[in-house]
Amino acid sequence: MAQQATKAVILARGLGTRMRREDASAELDEATARVAATGVKAMIPIDRPFLDYVLSALADAGYRQVCLIVAPDHDVLRRYYTEEVSLTRLSIDFAVQQEPKGTADAVAAAAAFAGNDPFIVINSDNYYPQEALRALREADGPATALFGQEAMLTGSNIAAERIKAFAVGLIDAEGYLERIVEKPDEQTLATLPRPLWLSMNCWRFGPAIFEACAKIEPSPRGELELPSAVEYAMKHLGER
Repeated sequence: MAQQATKAVILARGLGTRMRREDASAELDEATARVAATGVKAMIPIDRPFLDYVLSALADAGYRQVCLIVAPDHDVLRRYYTEEVSLTRLSIDFAVQQEPKGTADAVAAAAAFAGNDPFIVINSDNYYPQEALRALREADGPATALFGQEAMLTGSNIAAERIKAFAVGLIDAEGYLERIVEKPDEQTLATLPRPLWLSMNCWRFGPAIFEACAKIEPSPRGELELPSAVEYAMKHLGER
């Protein structure tokens, strides 16, 4: 039986460019406007910073150590979790992604934190079901949580157009991931087998992912993307 994961890596760097642009139609209270100006989406307040809820869900699911991947200038996030609040169920480390080179580069920044232990990777601005987080913690090796498109269209608060643009995971007859189709257009979506399983960047990895992150080339968008590293690990490193 594989070792249960108790470490979580949260991708909190981002660019935040959409948040920083002024929108005359958006009405923000002072606290929200102040956070939006920093571009740190995870700190947008919903009574508390959104990231607090993400961390609470991780603790409820059995995780005990968290590494936040941040930009060099993310002082607001560091200050909040080192000076303004005291966490009792989780320890928090920080790793800096110097430049926004993509999600694979962000994960690579957590190598020292992860060591040889299994760990999960999630986004800082998505709230994941505890069932998914717990299933990844208990998985028998590398894994990903995928979410049904129809369920998300009917049961989530995410705009339908955004959902339709999510990456799609293709699964073989044994339940293993074959590949990830990034940002599929409608023509591509029409050719994919049903039901559609969407990726929300919710993964469990072992140390092999760091070798994969170091081996891949930038995508056509110029980024080192985590799905590319996953495909490399499956093809060249024997990961399933």
